[in-house]
Amino acid sequence: MDFDITHSQVMNAVARAMEEDIGLGDITSELTVPGAQQASGAFFAREPMVVAGIELLEVVYGLGGDGVKLEILKASGSRVEPGDCLARVHGHARTLLRCERTALNFVQRLSGVATLASQFSQAVAGTKCKVLDTRKTTPGLRILEKMAAAAGGVTNHRMGLFDAILIKNNHITAAGGVRAALEAVKGQPVPVEIEVRTMEELDEALACGATRLLLDNLTPDEARQWIAHINGRATVELSGGITLETVRAYAEAGADYVSSGSITHSARAMDINFRLTLA
Repeated sequence: MDFDITHSQVMNAVARAMEEDIGLGDITSELTVPGAQQASGAFFAREPMVVAGIELLEVVYGLGGDGVKLEILKASGSRVEPGDCLARVHGHARTLLRCERTALNFVQRLSGVATLASQFSQAVAGTKCKVLDTRKTTPGLRILEKMAAAAGGVTNHRMGLFDAILIKNNHITAAGGVRAALEAVKGQPVPVEIEVRTMEELDEALACGATRLLLDNLTPDEARQWIAHINGRATVELSGGITLETVRAYAEAGADYVSSGSITHSARAMDINFRLTLA
């Protein structure tokens, strides 16, 4: 997925975050910091991580400041160690203080997603399997969290309900069965994937020409048996409770893809420090 910081969803997400934090103004800085005071600030990693969201600093300071000079030292996707400087800013002290928390919230959160994504990607290294992210994202921040997942080395799955067809068990029930669901989506110009829950559904899906199957909530041994039965007739995604500790076993079962919602919904914020010095 290409990440564009001028994308309206990105701009809106940052603007909402700044409005939430700043509101009518930073009264502490306005009362304690002289208006003409210039300062410099630096963002430092305090633990090993994969950086993500650092480009958002341009948007944060563009919306929240006047004439802030920004220097990005570590691009998204960079691996850093404690003490590494990620970016530097220079401008009015009030502006730097006003933007500090919003800037840190985005870079800490997104670097957490990228770091966990990197760990998943490394866990399946040497297999044919690719790790996918999911739609289990923070409402309103999906484009940013998927950008961070990609920076960490996993593959972005569909952005939403509009750019791919994923027929899950409830769709099958509502459509009247596997065959009916697959017949209904024939000829659509987007990728089609179908979840199957039993061997009977699997064989029916293959007989109907399904080329990508989703197998959910299997053990690695069960997944290996199902994949052997498929025998290359369709690509296979495994999902359902796959963790960093178990993802390797699922990859070695022969999956083409594994997906894990934890990459976005359970990543912790990374420890990044902002230090201000007077100019």
